[in-house]
Amino acid sequence: MRLEEKILSQCNRSNGERAVWWRGAWWSRKVLADLAAQYETRLRESGFKEGNRVAVLMPNCPAFLALMIAVWKAGGTMTPLNLQAGLAPTMETLVHSDVSAVFVPQGMDQITQGLAASGLPAVAVVLDGPLPSFQSRTCERSDPEIAVLFYTSGTTGSPKGVPITHSNLYDNVTKSIFHFKDLESDDIFINVLPNFHTLGFTTSGLLPLLGGYPQAIMPTFMPPESAIECIKAAEVTVMIAVPTMVALMLGAIARGVMPPSSLRLLVTGGDRFPARLDARTKQLLGVSVLEGYGLTETSPVVSINESVARRKLGTVGTVLEGYDVEVRDTEGELLPLGAEGTLWVKGPSVFKGYFKAPELTREKIKGDWFNTGDVVKIDEEGYLTILDRVTDIIIVGGFNVYPTEIEGVLQQMPGVRECAVVGVEHPVSGEIVKAYITPSGEPKVTARDVISFSKEHLAHYKIPRIVEFIDEMPRSSIGKILKRELRKN
Repeated sequence: MRLEEKILSQCNRSNGERAVWWRGAWWSRKVLADLAAQYETRLRESGFKEGNRVAVLMPNCPAFLALMIAVWKAGGTMTPLNLQAGLAPTMETLVHSDVSAVFVPQGMDQITQGLAASGLPAVAVVLDGPLPSFQSRTCERSDPEIAVLFYTSGTTGSPKGVPITHSNLYDNVTKSIFHFKDLESDDIFINVLPNFHTLGFTTSGLLPLLGGYPQAIMPTFMPPESAIECIKAAEVTVMIAVPTMVALMLGAIARGVMPPSSLRLLVTGGDRFPARLDARTKQLLGVSVLEGYGLTETSPVVSINESVARRKLGTVGTVLEGYDVEVRDTEGELLPLGAEGTLWVKGPSVFKGYFKAPELTREKIKGDWFNTGDVVKIDEEGYLTILDRVTDIIIVGGFNVYPTEIEGVLQQMPGVRECAVVGVEHPVSGEIVKAYITPSGEPKVTARDVISFSKEHLAHYKIPRIVEFIDEMPRSSIGKILKRELRKN
């Protein structure tokens, strides 16, 4: 099974006059397929071989999709990377991934020169135009079944290569479409999540192509007013987003931006959706949020609330068909239904191991089972609740404290715009709770106010003993709060 064959068969069945919306106009499927064919020709002329890899440091754009199709048609692997990560960390990843060429947007001369100086072919690409001639470098070949080599730092900060196959992605996309009961045949997606990240790549870029849904492409979400205008102009009905995006859109609408009338489905992933935002989202955007859950290693979707009618707010829904899931204790023993423990998964969407990292693979994969590192519980109807990352749990005097529980309480406090909770070493109790607060401005709150509020709603060992106010939270490329950066303080 090859993804490019499935995509091109969609293109050949119909011109699909509303396939890709870009900069105010719709492209047909044929136009996208023709651009991909030109890219494939240039790739083969460059000396690109089956099993080779290319790195793509580009924003969401038609060229990204065309290059994806072309690389797969030539039997290669795509390695999408964050253009904003900086040259030094990017070079480290490029050396590890051993790519034959690097594609960057036209006009990024500093990056292009830096790559060329290191001996890597840097190809400057127009975001919606043909591919220029170039010469690939020789690199070690890998399995042509690997469609994408994602790099994720997770909670550690050290990038890990995650090879995802054509079969992994096809299984995940088709099972997601089947599971998501509220999807309709005439839906239009917005592709605004960064495509270098597995969530954006699979659910906003690849899923519409495989499912035959039109997609409106935005190179960046910011400013949120631009994304809202895109939704209006392209008549978008489905948006996959991270919670930060939702909060920024609500802020723009509260400031007077007219909300879009076409949007009917809003799905969040990548981070916990604050339950307090749901009512405001319904009020200002006219939709309820459906929360899902996944990881890079699972291609990425594991679970999702399948419909507005059957959603359970605060959960990430039920598991996709094809997954086996177990909740285990710290010794790896199976726990009963409803117990809190670490989630282990297996199934056709799950990857087989990390790129050039056999020790890490042995640590995280036992047999066919993958240790997600997430602490969860599953209710009697199969709904999954994410309690925390194993690495985020705070142990206070022998008691397990889940930061997300405390954050959920503090988010209800007037004057708190955002919060994050971490553990701090303590000579008596082992750890104590520290809360980072980004204030909203009105009403003004103090550390004493935060502690007093916590005492009314939390057990004594869960109360933050240290409160620090900061203007902005450190965030990942998709807007997730980086607790490892907060712990450094």
